[in-house]
Order: sequence, then C-alpha cells, then structure tokens
Amino acid sequence: MQHASASLDPHRHADALFAAFLRSDPAFDGLFFVGVRTTGVFCRLTCRARKAKRENVEFFRSTDEAVHAGFRPCLRCRPTQPRSEHGAVEALRAHVEADPGRRWTADDLAAMGHDPSTVRRAFRRIYGITFAQFARQARLGHGLAEMHKGRLVITAQHEAGYASSSGFREAVTRLVGEAPRRTVGRPFLATQWIDTPIGAMLSVADDDGVHLLEFADRTALPSELERLRTHVGPLGFHPHRWLETLATQLEAYFAGTRTRFDVPLVQRGSAFERDVWTALREIPIGTTTTYGQLARQLGRPTAARAVARANGANTLAILVPCHRVIGADGSMVGYSGKVWRKQWLLEHERRLSDGRHDSR
Repeated sequence: MQHASASLDPHRHADALFAAFLRSDPAFDGLFFVGVRTTGVFCRLTCRARKAKRENVEFFRSTDEAVHAGFRPCLRCRPTQPRSEHGAVEALRAHVEADPGRRWTADDLAAMGHDPSTVRRAFRRIYGITFAQFARQARLGHGLAEMHKGRLVITAQHEAGYASSSGFREAVTRLVGEAPRRTVGRPFLATQWIDTPIGAMLSVADDDGVHLLEFADRTALPSELERLRTHVGPLGFHPHRWLETLATQLEAYFAGTRTRFDVPLVQRGSAFERDVWTALREIPIGTTTTYGQLARQLGRPTAARAVARANGANTLAILVPCHRVIGADGSMVGYSGKVWRKQWLLEHERRLSDGRHDSR
C-alpha cells in the first residue's frame, strides 16, 4: 500500500516536507529527498546532519531528480542506498555502540530479521569492512580500554568476548600488532570514526593530541597506522577527550560556524616537513597557494617538489590544510583525499571567508 505522504507534490507541498525534514520523520524516508543549495548535497529527510534553513533547500521525488538538478549524494545518510539497507546498518551500528563487548553471531542477526550476507555486504559498502569486523573492532577496543584502566588481562579477554586467551591474543595482534601484555605501560592510541558530509574519517589521538585524521579511503592509511603502531604505541577503538573535541569542532566547521581548530596536534617528520606543515596552517582560510610559493616562503625556491612530498606526508587532513595548495596553473593536484573533496573544501571555505555561508 502506498503511504499517503507519497502523493505530496514536492513543489506545492514544500513547507510540509520541510516540517518532516526538521523532525526527521521516518515516514518520509526514501519517498522524498532534500537538496541543500549551500553545500550542493542531497540527503534523506531523516539525515542526522544539521538541518539547513528553509530558503536553502528544495525537495525531490527521487535520487535521479536530485542528481540531475546538480546535487551530490550525502556521504552521511547515503540516500542512493535502498531504504531497508540504510536503516539496517544504522540500527546495527547503534546496537554495537550500545553494547561494544557483545560477540555477534549470524544467528543473532537472523533473529533480528536480517540476512547475514546482506548485512556483511552493506557494512563493507559503507565502512569498507564487514559487520563482523566492525563489531570485533568495538569489542577489542572495549576490552583493551578495560585492561588499560587496570583490569586483569583475563578480565579484558572476557569483556572482549573471547573464550580462549590465544584467540584474544591473535585478534589483538591483528589490530594493534602486539600481544595484550606488551601493550601495558605503553602509550595507548584511541581510534574513532568521525562521519562528515564528504566521507567517513578515521581519527587517532592520545593525551598529547591528535596524531591522525584521514579519509577512510586514503590509499596510504594502512601504512600510516602501521607507523603509529611502530613509533608511538598500540591502537584501539575507544573514546578519548581529544577525539570528542575534534568531532565537535569538525561538525561546526562543516556547518559553517567554525573556521579554526584548537585541538593539540602531534606530527612526526623531518625538520623540513615540520616547516612545511607549519606553513600550511598559516594559509588563510578561503585562499590558496602553490608548491612553488610555499618553497619560496620557506627560503627554498628550488624545493617545490620537496614541498609537494611533505604536503603528501601530512596525516592531519583539514586540520593541517594541505588542500589549500594547488598547481601553478590553478589545477586541483596532489590531494590524496580525492580531487572532488579538495574542490568541495575550497568552495566551502571560500563561502566561509566571504561570510556568505548559511549554516546547516
């Protein structure tokens, strides 16, 4: 049976649809989509991102209509995915976050009405890992966090849902590269996902500050994590005050209410690389520079290529704004977070600097 809301005309009934958008009414999910002119993104009406102003939105009956109107799909609510798949992923993620120590089985998923193979594929499409891997990361992070609070290894093993010590050690080794007993007394790096309008980002921090903020699809991410494991300490998925602060500040940045970040940053590199990263942070928002200009600014006019390499070695996307460096001909080059994101960030910051951004 067709829901009554499906008969609404998106133009004649825009006010009613906007009211449904403000309350994230699930009855409209998948039936209508909202395009936000200030970001160029279209969303589900149930999207958890900050709501746009009435004058900045328009509504569509389908994702095709939104795309043809020039909007890109939101990478947070993923409007192009089937409604049932999106809802299942969100619900299961909430279950895992509410009970991170639970050991999930295929039977558990089936008992909740989910097909395990469908769930596996859906999580891989959204997070790049299967549901079992997603749940295991949460379980290991929970167990390791307990262990680092002074609990016995056997207690942490139980918290993580592993029946044998050998199984726990093997799983932890795959995640942090060391057996659990060797992690005690070493710096422990907290790891969390942060959702943004242009894609999921992985963040890593300890008490010294934020060590890494990268888009999940960055090719160099595995090697960057390995360097952190080797030179700083083990990683685990659990909360940390700097990651909470970072998530809040990023949300404000994408909403257009913050232009600077004040979380402490930790970057390890050569003296030249650190000089380049410092220079990147001094580029005013809303402006760009080139590799050659940065080289001259650093007193190394022939070192444009070295500047480009240091730019590529930056592990703190957005916070150390390497996206503000463009080619000498104005081209969008040298951004491992993907060119479309670089263009999006520069346009977003141009609006912020002009004071013309209508916050979501």
